[in-house]
Amino acid sequence: MSLNKVMLIGNVGKDPEIRYLDQNSPQSNAKVASFPLATSERFRDRNGEVRENTEWHNIVAWRNSADVAERFVKKGTQLYIEGRLRTRSWTDQAGAKHYTTEVVVDTMQLLGRRPDGQDGQGGYQRPADQPYQRPAAPQGAAPFQQSEAPAPEAPTDDLPF
Repeated sequence: MSLNKVMLIGNVGKDPEIRYLDQNSPQSNAKVASFPLATSERFRDRNGEVRENTEWHNIVAWRNSADVAERFVKKGTQLYIEGRLRTRSWTDQAGAKHYTTEVVVDTMQLLGRRPDGQDGQGGYQRPADQPYQRPAAPQGAAPFQQSEAPAPEAPTDDLPF
């Protein structure tokens, strides 16, 4: 058994770069968005001073997630990303081999306030064409399990006995 899962909450470092796999047809759904995401942790060093360590992650979103990134994600946007790690390699023109590790998005949620404050509710509104994604359960909490049993039917007057 193996598991490749990443969960991040951080801030976008620059506006997403949007590319189309078919350059002749931008209307196609073969879209990819890539952008850096910063996560930070604070700790006290041996002298008691508060330090901050920022880690940068390369995020890659495909198709519908790329559409959401293109429409709503900008530099500074706070995001929750759930995905998997992927390492790619390529050889440059000089013959040197390069590697990069990316987080491929499975779930992306916009967090925080809208920069322009238009919605008046302090958060992002989910676009009507996007399905609702249930937030992850807090660490240590039991995950939500949907019942496999069918919903009870409404009573009827046609009783079989």
